[in-house]
Amino acid sequence: MTTDPVKLDTVLVLGTGLVGTSIGLALRQRGVTVLLADRDLGAVRLAREMGAGQEWSLGDPVDLAVVAVPPDHVASELRGLQQLGAARFYTDVASVKARPIAAAAALGCDLSTYVASHPMAGREKAGPGAARGDLFLGRPWALCPTDEASADAREAVLRLIELCGANAVEVAAEDHDRAVAVVSHAPHVAASAVAARLADASDVALGLAGQGVRDVTRIAGGDPGLWLGILSGNAAPVAEVLEAVSRDLSEAAAALRALAQGDESAGPEVTELLKRGVAGHGRIPGKHGGPAAAYAVVQVVIGDRPGQLARLFQICDEVGVNVEDVRLEHAPGLPLGLAELSVQPDAVAVLEQALRDRGWQLP
Repeated sequence: MTTDPVKLDTVLVLGTGLVGTSIGLALRQRGVTVLLADRDLGAVRLAREMGAGQEWSLGDPVDLAVVAVPPDHVASELRGLQQLGAARFYTDVASVKARPIAAAAALGCDLSTYVASHPMAGREKAGPGAARGDLFLGRPWALCPTDEASADAREAVLRLIELCGANAVEVAAEDHDRAVAVVSHAPHVAASAVAARLADASDVALGLAGQGVRDVTRIAGGDPGLWLGILSGNAAPVAEVLEAVSRDLSEAAAALRALAQGDESAGPEVTELLKRGVAGHGRIPGKHGGPAAAYAVVQVVIGDRPGQLARLFQICDEVGVNVEDVRLEHAPGLPLGLAELSVQPDAVAVLEQALRDRGWQLP
């Protein structure tokens, strides 16, 4: 009698950083037995204390092993686990796919039991302490099976994605790497380039910094060592995107120089780039995938005190208004900020009236 290959009762997570620990937390919430391993024993202890699973010791094979290590180490770790017979099926969650798959083949890994994958979720913070069990909810999770991968291995990884609450997207490894170069890797470098200008900025400039520059540079706070490994593994596609961005910026800079010298004919070149930016931003999918919804924004002045957001959301619940997104902007030097609640347009009047009735200040 064989075990249902889709059923995941036991999962080994090798690598207890942000993503690996978040996978453990998500699976534990669904009743899966999770075993944790990492060369950094301190990271394993922290992940265990957070409730992500128990420390692994070799025994009976688990249903699935998740290799959650940097791209350059995926193949060697996969080979080591397969030599131990640690699992029935294997996946990795590195953000680059083509090179690790090729390296695994070159090392003689069993590709029939291995399906590469990549959850499109993360945070600018690293390590197990930043992990969250809901990190993957509603997020795309790329699935990159090779021709050698068995149907059972593919189904096991699909089950992992389902248990973590993500949405599976099957894509060839090379297509995946070109795609993430556009939507993840090159944007990180671009954000870092903008943030690097702030390193030598004057105190006056930094004192004038608003939410816009925080939004543009937020992801630049990631671990440089980790990102060097990611970018190295996807160097050519990222370079192509950055070269295209560089051309746009160079042309915009030249046009602005011309404008500064009184040549008004250069204005349309800048306008054209801004228009293409608006068009590209508009193509970013909404929170459930598909076209982005047109939400209305309700702004509320909120005190910088414990429980204020909870009170705000409680009012939304009382009047039956669903908050699609929320953004906070702090007022420099003041113990308050501005909460921007994205809601359906037909809910604006109801919510604004409810907030005013309860004493909240709307700008």
